[in-house]
Amino acid sequence: MQKKIVKEIVISGLFIAIGLILPMLFHIFNAGAMFLPMHIPVLVAACIVSLPFAIAVGVITPILSSLLTGMPPMFPVLPFMIFELMTYGATMNLLYRKFRLNIYPSLILSMTFGRIVSSLVVWVLVSFFMAKLPNPFTFVGIGIIQGLPGIVIQIILIPRIVSVLERGIFTKRVGNVYD
Repeated sequence: MQKKIVKEIVISGLFIAIGLILPMLFHIFNAGAMFLPMHIPVLVAACIVSLPFAIAVGVITPILSSLLTGMPPMFPVLPFMIFELMTYGATMNLLYRKFRLNIYPSLILSMTFGRIVSSLVVWVLVSFFMAKLPNPFTFVGIGIIQGLPGIVIQIILIPRIVSVLERGIFTKRVGNVYD
């Protein structure tokens, strides 16, 4: 049992590190909001590690990124990103690992629920903290339109990445995390 937890900590740390590095690479070209690079490692991690670790990757990644790189900005972006990525991690993990739903509907539903939660947080930030953000409906619309390339990339790449990881690294090199 303790060996499994150590594996999950290490694997989660790896996905958090990827979640820090990928956005930096995309922000060099000012393309972070378009390609949503932080979302990819969170969604992939959710397919590999257990629920608490999937949630932790979703929460820790944007916080560390904000503290270390200033991306996302602490306010008003960080709060809604934390909840969005946390929702991605939890939903993807539950749908794909617990309920054994196919990866494509799991991914699409996770991204949908993440956007809904994000818009609710935006509503709270605008209503109670006077954040300079568009209303939640406009926010979601802009996010989907601006992030469409990233959404398409996620739908194409994530199932392939998860398939490779499930068949290769985690079963042959480090053992099955699911044990």
